[in-house]
Amino acid sequence: MKPKQPIALFPVPALEDIEPDIRERMLRIQEKSGFIPNIFLALAGRPAEFRAFFDYHDALMDSESNLTKGEREMIVVATSGLNQCLYCVVAHGAILRIREKNSTLSDQLATNYRKADITPKQRAMLDYAVKVSQASHEITEQDHAPLRAEGFSQDDIWQIGAISAFFAMSNRIANMTSLQPNTEFYGFAR
Repeated sequence: MKPKQPIALFPVPALEDIEPDIRERMLRIQEKSGFIPNIFLALAGRPAEFRAFFDYHDALMDSESNLTKGEREMIVVATSGLNQCLYCVVAHGAILRIREKNSTLSDQLATNYRKADITPKQRAMLDYAVKVSQASHEITEQDHAPLRAEGFSQDDIWQIGAISAFFAMSNRIANMTSLQPNTEFYGFAR
């Protein structure tokens, strides 16, 4: 039997050593999902970064929006696949399967979103998100035209780009730390 791999290359504090507000947040997540996602544990030793990371995450992923929560997860999975982020593909792939009630979509998006079973509007959204993730220095006003043609507002375009940019950073942190996905994520909504 293979020895259990640590969740990250950096030390993870014991739950009792985590600042009270962060520990409380983690316990609420554990109560809801049955476990604490490893990203919470990996960031818990850096309290200011933990708070900033999850405040921005929540502003992007949980706010009122014209993008569905499933579409937001599509952005995360498609761009994380291109960024080779095991943690984000597995964790957000599980969330996407739950949100979209579709057991195959996350695998399609993580592998090749251009061949996935999505709408033309979602394809335009992902084309833009991928360009932000992979070649943001090339973005021009012309990149917004296909999104506007599909009915996305200026605020929607900002949110698509901001989610992609935030998760590009998140992918790099997860890769830098060799963050391992919780085993629970693999079986969700299969």
